[in-house]
Amino acid sequence: MDKTTVLESSRLRIRFAGPEDIAYVLALEHHPANRDFVWQGTAEQHQQAIDQPDYALMIVERTSDEQAIGYCLCWLNRTFHWLELRRLVISQKGQGYGQETILCLFEYFFDTLGVNKIWLDVYPHNQVGIHLYEKLGMHRDGRLRQNYYSDETGYLDQVVYSILRTEYAAQKR
Repeated sequence: MDKTTVLESSRLRIRFAGPEDIAYVLALEHHPANRDFVWQGTAEQHQQAIDQPDYALMIVERTSDEQAIGYCLCWLNRTFHWLELRRLVISQKGQGYGQETILCLFEYFFDTLGVNKIWLDVYPHNQVGIHLYEKLGMHRDGRLRQNYYSDETGYLDQVVYSILRTEYAAQKR
C-alpha cells in the first residue's frame, strides 16, 4: 500500500496517519460518544499500524477547513485479497461523513488496489453503524456470539458485514 496516497471526495480528504496523529486517534477512541462502539488501542499498537505495510491508519479531514473529523483503521490481506475495516470513528455525527468516508475507501480499495472483499464487524447495539452498512449494500454475513470480552462490558456479540467487488461494481452502475 502506498502510504503517500491521499483519497478525496467532495467534502473529505483521507490521508495516511503519522506518529503525530496518534494522540488524536486515542482521544477519539476514548471519547464517551465512541468508546462503547469501538475497541481502544494503545499508542504502541497505533504506531505499529502506521509502520506495517498492510495496515492503513488514516485520518479523515474536511476539505473546507482541513479539520480532522475522524479516523479509520484497515488491514489489507494480500493473500486472500480482502480488506478488513477494523475501525471507523467520526467525531461529527449525523452529517454523512461516515458514509462518505466508506465510499472513498470502497473506491480506493476496490478500484485502485483490486481487493475482492471488504468486511467489518460491529457490535449489535451499534444500530447507527448497522443502518449505514446496510444502506451501503453490505451483506450481513452472520453473528459471532460472545466473541469479544472486556472487564467493562463482559461478553459481546459481533455482527459481520461484507461487500464483494462485484456487488460494489453493480451498485456503481
